[in-house]
Amino acid sequence: MGGANAIHSYADARREARRRLPWMVFDYIDGAAGEGVAEARNLAALREIELQPRVLVNVAQRDLSVPVFGHAGRAPFGISPMGLCNLSGPGADLMLARIAARYQVPHGVSTVASTAMERIIEEAEGHAWFQLYFSGDGTGTTKLVERAKAAGYKTLVMTLDVPEVGRRPRELRRGFKMPFRIGPAQFLDFALHPRWSISTLLAGAPELANFKMPGFDFDRTESRAAADWDFLHRLRDQWDGHLVAKGVSHVGDAERLKAGGVDAIQVSSHGSRQLDSAPPPILALRAIREALGPDYPLFYDSGLRSGEDVVKAYTMGADFVFFGRALQFAIAAGGEAGLARFWDLIMQEVSLTLAQIGQTRLPSARL
Repeated sequence: MGGANAIHSYADARREARRRLPWMVFDYIDGAAGEGVAEARNLAALREIELQPRVLVNVAQRDLSVPVFGHAGRAPFGISPMGLCNLSGPGADLMLARIAARYQVPHGVSTVASTAMERIIEEAEGHAWFQLYFSGDGTGTTKLVERAKAAGYKTLVMTLDVPEVGRRPRELRRGFKMPFRIGPAQFLDFALHPRWSISTLLAGAPELANFKMPGFDFDRTESRAAADWDFLHRLRDQWDGHLVAKGVSHVGDAERLKAGGVDAIQVSSHGSRQLDSAPPPILALRAIREALGPDYPLFYDSGLRSGEDVVKAYTMGADFVFFGRALQFAIAAGGEAGLARFWDLIMQEVSLTLAQIGQTRLPSARL
């Protein structure tokens, strides 16, 4: 048995994805910064969080909907922005958009998406947030903000934790570049994974779709180090919708962002892909919640693998959470059916976890 039917957990989806994807692509999706120490520490911190079972509580009716910026989504999690999703399978960006529309939850559309932002928000029926990277002198960044506004995006997610792209040895060893540079090792890699190679060839190699605009080139490795608080203030003035600051793990930064007019903070370590000695973001979430009080919107991503992890993040102070690479693995394992199956099992796990701890809904109604 394989494909979507083989997915009963994150580990199953990852195992199937590893079998089907070229090594270069799998290591790009799965890789972390350095030796993977930060990723291991965050996963360990998540495992250490306990949930207390309760008995004789009527939990027959459980509600998994969670409001986000006044809109009640039908699932307690959304889709974190991820670059080049179509590497996991042809059309992956639109698969994610369709499931976001079905559950009416945010689909984070990456600056480096494989599909143009206009097409994704249309397929998502408006349930899409645009994620922004600062790059170069900021000129291209400003153009993307205006384009997102014209496309109908109401929420902008500014990723702040990538002043420089972190060193990810696994993808470096595989020679991962965009656009692809095919040498003998990559040719062998693709030849040994013919299903992926043929389907990708027929669909067209994934590209950085949001940069097909006059006078704008994007280098994935270009420095983003010039972004500062002045830039953030200018962005706040330029953008009249919701502004989310993503990649925050320091209490002082969170307090200053709140004071600077940011509408929500997304606590994240970029999937542990940036700094190998970073503290576990799941613990930073608790500290930031305590510092900012109960009413300020806090989102979370990084390291979520199960429905129990979702509930744990809410107990640590999240108002909403986002899955990342797990969804790409589900697509790689079984296409759109694999994505739907993984999504459904996370929903089931959240519901079962709530029943076990004597709760009928997640502890968030602030947004």
